[in-house]
Amino acid sequence: QVQLVESGGGLVQTGGSLSLSCTASRSISSINNMGWHRQAPGNGRELVALIASGGPTTYADSVKGRFTISRDNAKNTVYLQMNSLKPEDTAVYYCSARYIRVDYWGQGTQVTVSS
Repeated sequence: QVQLVESGGGLVQTGGSLSLSCTASRSISSINNMGWHRQAPGNGRELVALIASGGPTTYADSVKGRFTISRDNAKNTVYLQMNSLKPEDTAVYYCSARYIRVDYWGQGTQVTVSS
């Protein structure tokens, strides 16, 4: 099993920045895909960014050029740096990990961008 704990959410004004962290309960060097998803009120959960163990990344079109996902295997942590935030980025952000064909999720952290 993998337990994921997110931190770093909060309230920020439009154009501001936030950094999210997700720490896993086991070594992430053996976890291929880790990522961030988000869910806004009334909407389904959507992919924000993914990072593979070798470093390749995938981003939703809506965040390309503004968000950066990274991982530190030594710290068992995945990060999401969010810049130029917009009100439409407001959502609960969830960390995810796929390990031995099972998807694991964190509890979520709220990000609110005020206009």
